[in-house]
Amino acid sequence: MNNQQLEEVTQEKDLGILISNDLKVSQQCQSACTRAMRILGIINRTIVFRHPDIMLRLYKSLVRPHLEYCTAAWSPHYCKDKELIERLQRFTRMIPDLKDLSADLIEVYKIIHGLSAVRFSTFFELSHN
Repeated sequence: MNNQQLEEVTQEKDLGILISNDLKVSQQCQSACTRAMRILGIINRTIVFRHPDIMLRLYKSLVRPHLEYCTAAWSPHYCKDKELIERLQRFTRMIPDLKDLSADLIEVYKIIHGLSAVRFSTFFELSHN
């Protein structure tokens, strides 16, 4: 361009999104998870009164936006990215009422109450007995 040679780069950041030269967005996912983990650490160190409502509001306002920004760009089926996201489930251990529940039980709760993208009828059949 204009008699200037363009340099080759391995990744580029545009609008806050990291994209590599092979069009994988693993760096974006890793960066988002790192920021979310830092915020979870701050919440864990500073919040003493851990009422579920307060913790949920903190998570939704401070942590989840980092994970949701540009999530449409990466594939959650890519194993390494999926494992990073699943590590953030440690948030549920910060809430005393949810501390001893398994992640599966929490997901079932979300499905039953319509808080998950998964439809109830996908896994369950309502009994009328």
